[in-house]
Amino acid sequence: MAEEVWVGTWRPHRPRGPIMALYSSPGPKYLIPPTTGFVKHTPTKQRAPAYSFRGAPMLLAENCSPGPRYSVNPKILRTGKDYGPSFSILGRYCAKTMLTPGPGDYFPEKSTKHVFDSAPSHSISARTKTFRVDSTPGPAAYMLPVVMGPHTVGKVSQPSFSIKGRSKLGSFSDDLHKTPGPAAYRQTDVQVTRFKAPQYTMAARVEPPGDKTLKPGPGAHSPEKVTMTKPSAPVVSFGIKHSDYMTPLVVDVE
Repeated sequence: MAEEVWVGTWRPHRPRGPIMALYSSPGPKYLIPPTTGFVKHTPTKQRAPAYSFRGAPMLLAENCSPGPRYSVNPKILRTGKDYGPSFSILGRYCAKTMLTPGPGDYFPEKSTKHVFDSAPSHSISARTKTFRVDSTPGPAAYMLPVVMGPHTVGKVSQPSFSIKGRSKLGSFSDDLHKTPGPAAYRQTDVQVTRFKAPQYTMAARVEPPGDKTLKPGPGAHSPEKVTMTKPSAPVVSFGIKHSDYMTPLVVDVE
């Protein structure tokens, strides 16, 4: 009975690949890129050129052409400005004054030697500076070459010999074995092998123990003021004045 329902050889079966009917999406129209516009255009179709509309250009804030609205200065001609005579009031010009000598600054009495004939006069002055810096050598700056010894110039010198000191290397006193001599040994102290003599040392002075406090001297005592062993005149002193009407202080002592 079930085989009679289907027509032909088609029977229900599982699809070989995924189909859009199995998904809950709105449809395949959202997956295909658009063919209009410029953004996200489909790469399979040819895209037409896109143009944009630009706004009107802004007017310049400053106009370079002055135009006839400006009034031209009547003093300006085609040859330039027409200047008439004009004067201005300025301050007094400050001229720099130079100090010139007066009649009292000259000494005509000192010009006698320059105007009239006078005898020659000489003065002893110090050495000039040009002579100090003069680098010309004098006669003592030259020195003739020596005529004696091996360093003569222009002359034949005799052979000269020098006495040299004795060399320590290869002489009879040269110690080839480097053995110590008698003076290389130190002498043993006699007190090591014999009885040792007593030794004394000089110490500093020893002060005896005593009282270092300051004691009064003879001038510190005043025997004329002693009145305990000698008779003395009565000495009267002024006491405190008491009133006859004041009750004396009585202290009960049990």
